[in-house]
Amino acid sequence: MRYLLILFSVTFALFGIDGEHVYKEKCASCHAGYIPVGLLKENFVEYNNTKLNLKAPTLNQLSFRLKQRIGDPNGDREMHLMEITDFVTGYLYHPDKAKSICMDEVIAAFDTMPSMKGKITEEEIEAVTEYIYDFDQKVHPPQKPRYTGFDEALKRAKREGKIIMIKATSPYCHYCKQMDREVLSDPEVVALLNEGFLPVEVNVYEGPLPMGLKYRFTPTLFFVDSSKKVLLKVPGALGKEDFIKLLKGFKQ
Repeated sequence: MRYLLILFSVTFALFGIDGEHVYKEKCASCHAGYIPVGLLKENFVEYNNTKLNLKAPTLNQLSFRLKQRIGDPNGDREMHLMEITDFVTGYLYHPDKAKSICMDEVIAAFDTMPSMKGKITEEEIEAVTEYIYDFDQKVHPPQKPRYTGFDEALKRAKREGKIIMIKATSPYCHYCKQMDREVLSDPEVVALLNEGFLPVEVNVYEGPLPMGLKYRFTPTLFFVDSSKKVLLKVPGALGKEDFIKLLKGFKQ
């Protein structure tokens, strides 16, 4: 019984560690929280860090670069977080500029940090890494189109004179996730879609596409008018510029 109580206490202590608290206590003196990307670029590229005089990369810089440079950014979140935690642990205990994930002009502005070995526990590193991992989405939650069901979209298309965009997607589709992340979360794209289109998202693993539409692979986009006429079918993912050009083409 005593062993179980001790185990419970240790488990509670472990999962009770707050990442934000660890950041404020052991990281905030050097790593600033959020600074807009445009200002950061100006500071490092044009002013060699003399504009902001930062001591270390900001949390939004770390959050973005860690997720892009370490492990598989399109894989399972928990596995990705474990990979990043391993990297952060190794870097904090054995700092080395050669292992840095930041851009050259950013790293050039800083000295190599001192080792944190003996100053931060592995449990604290796990907690603060998760806090940093989620930091950019807490500051700027990703935007996305206002998806609706097909029947509702059809009613609104007739009433509002908008075009229905049906997106065939799959939870296992790498290119679907990439387009969601790099294109369909872009503010300009979201604004165009919400202004002139009625987006409908269909997970092909959960049910068939409306109107008996057929696809060969995901993602596939169908643009449909209020009379159910298919105006355009686009198989495969598009980049931001091509997608914006496509959307604007419907207005011409």
